[in-house]
Amino acid sequence: MGRQNDVGVFQLENGLWAFRYTFTTDGKRISKRGSKDEFGAPLRTKKDAIKARQAALALAQDARKPKPVVRKTVKEVYQEYCANGRKDRAYQTIRKQDSIWDNHLCSKFGKRFVDEISSAEANDYLSELYYDAEYSYQYTENFLKMFYLIFGQAHSRNYLDGAIYNKLCVNKDTKIKMPKMKTEDDTSIIAFSREELTLLDDYFKGTNAETAYLLGRYCGLRINEAFGLKWSNVDLENGTITIDRQMQYQEGLIKLIPPKTRNSKRTIYLCPTLKEHLEEKARRRAEDEVKFAVLREQKRRFIDDLDGKKIASTDLVNCLPDGTIQTVNSFKYPSREIKSKLGINFKYHFLRHTYGTMMAELNTPTHLLCNQMGHGHIHVTQRYYLAVSKTGIEILQDNLNRL
Repeated sequence: MGRQNDVGVFQLENGLWAFRYTFTTDGKRISKRGSKDEFGAPLRTKKDAIKARQAALALAQDARKPKPVVRKTVKEVYQEYCANGRKDRAYQTIRKQDSIWDNHLCSKFGKRFVDEISSAEANDYLSELYYDAEYSYQYTENFLKMFYLIFGQAHSRNYLDGAIYNKLCVNKDTKIKMPKMKTEDDTSIIAFSREELTLLDDYFKGTNAETAYLLGRYCGLRINEAFGLKWSNVDLENGTITIDRQMQYQEGLIKLIPPKTRNSKRTIYLCPTLKEHLEEKARRRAEDEVKFAVLREQKRRFIDDLDGKKIASTDLVNCLPDGTIQTVNSFKYPSREIKSKLGINFKYHFLRHTYGTMMAELNTPTHLLCNQMGHGHIHVTQRYYLAVSKTGIEILQDNLNRL
């Protein structure tokens, strides 16, 4: 565990803690000491002193910045961000931000000055969305991110005083935060049981969606990753697939774009079941090139790859023999039919949950599973080791019987 940065903090004779710091302003070196946090509470631990010192330094630095001389409305700040601050953002991120702004925030806060909105007002608005309008917890979180984005942009462009920004977005006691989650919205990991997997295996066997299903079941791929997989990224000799792109609709067009995060780029090892399936599919693909040659000329589509060059739909693993492209929409009908015929609430992402849960139950080292699933942080992977599955309960009961 990393050592705390305790420079400038010390313990007093009465057992409480204090801190000191120095800064330069107008060419003069100034030293300061303190024994209370920004709310006037005494510092009872070293950790409290470190945090109070950091907060005091931040305020001192902000005090040296020129005060905002121009007041900006929320709309003006957002428009400036759109013009200059999001050139590196993903297409879907931009669409999501604009949707929330155009449909909600613009009419509610657009004409307001950015420095006159309080945390309480923003918190009330989030509560109204979640409890009264009954938006999902995950969707409401997008509004919280938008508040942080707008106030952060205003602060960085010197339209918002540092003290106000800290109250809105930094200080844990005063910052804008999500409403308390409703019990029914608990974001638990949902994994299919062994019995449900048997039914699903039978359902997808021999269907056009079987390959995509198996990629989710045995590799834990996200649905966009499964449909963006190219044959050139399948190494049957070494039993691996490389994930370096995903399929996405952009302005009505199907494109291959970079994966969700930097960690999403990964090499995944195949289990024997999936390896054999892909070997057989590759063999049939070679036959189909001859058998459906004329039909493919009519059916296949050309889409943009990562580099902007066009590739044929037949270069994708999930493509029908006649060249017809398969997309994420290919699972809409199966999901409805599985619900009505099998009584299983099927979502493709639950296959990813199932893969992670089963690999955790098999005691796969956490860092390896984190890599295979493409998680950005290992604590996300650790959730699968804490999830309670039916198999996990059986193991627990078996261990209890041995006591």
